[in-house]
Amino acid sequence: MSIAPFPATSVSPSGSQARWQALADRVLAGGVIDRDEARAILESSDVELLDLLAAAWRVRHHHFANTVQLFFLMNAKSGLCPEDCGYCSQSKVSDAEIPRYNLLSAPKLLEAAKLAAERQSKTFCIVISARGPTDREMDFVCTIVPEIKRQYDLNICACLGLLTPQQAQRLAAAGVDKVNHNLNTSERFYPEVCTTHTYADRVSTLAACRSAGLQLCSGGIMGMGESHDDLVDMAVELRTLNVESIPLNFLNSIDGTPLEGSNRLSPRDCLRALAMMRLVNPAAEIRIAGGREIHLGSLQALGLYAANSMFVGDYLTTKGQLPEADYKMIEDLGFVITRGAESAEPTPCL
Repeated sequence: MSIAPFPATSVSPSGSQARWQALADRVLAGGVIDRDEARAILESSDVELLDLLAAAWRVRHHHFANTVQLFFLMNAKSGLCPEDCGYCSQSKVSDAEIPRYNLLSAPKLLEAAKLAAERQSKTFCIVISARGPTDREMDFVCTIVPEIKRQYDLNICACLGLLTPQQAQRLAAAGVDKVNHNLNTSERFYPEVCTTHTYADRVSTLAACRSAGLQLCSGGIMGMGESHDDLVDMAVELRTLNVESIPLNFLNSIDGTPLEGSNRLSPRDCLRALAMMRLVNPAAEIRIAGGREIHLGSLQALGLYAANSMFVGDYLTTKGQLPEADYKMIEDLGFVITRGAESAEPTPCL
């Protein structure tokens, strides 16, 4: 049964609640929602928003209860990237004033991992700015990962660009838990975002990581000029790929990038997108990622009724909300921070 879109003026409060709860019932029973239903979520009215979030919450709670998983991201190599991704301050087409440096030293990465553990992160994300890693960069990552895990017992997510099957196998052997490689948008819209590599290149990297036994972290960016259909296509493709972890970013249109000055999002748009992603990918770890402070603003807390994860601290080249504000937000919701299935008990907020 499909739930057809309808004008906002025809929605009664009881009808809105029944509409989205029926969809949640089907998802919880093991069913899936189709593209038309996913698009209807994105096109739903503000009047329906709380009913929609209530339905998304039922699915999120079924899989993750009231827990929140924190991720800490470290930009281990900044700028100097030969790709032309229009959203990125580190690309070759960006004039953004950002730090530019080659690979950080091992002590600096270990110091960052220590901070991640202190901030109650489940996962430490190592990111380099590159089309793909050099042999030296691969050697470094494969050497530092076991040491980080030994000292701080963190999960490791590596974001190193395009990977070959052999590189993916090396990362798995070194103890990397998952690889982040975002689809970013739909296949149709991808050429509007980047021309130096293709959507198929990204899918090939994800396939290589899956074959190596790595978990997949892949999501996208909302607000680059894509259509609702593009967001839906991305969500459905992530479901097809059975991605375990899905970060949803909200474009931070950094001065000096081709998408400078873009501001197409409202907080309600972002919440609808998070709810759509949850209902399309019910069991996936869905993470509120870059741009949440800007675009969700005072509604950030509501995002955690659909998502169960978020970054704590700064992003690649932009500042994030203070960790103490995140802890307070989680505590105010009555949620608890967890380091995942490996922890016997969730960690209460500080």
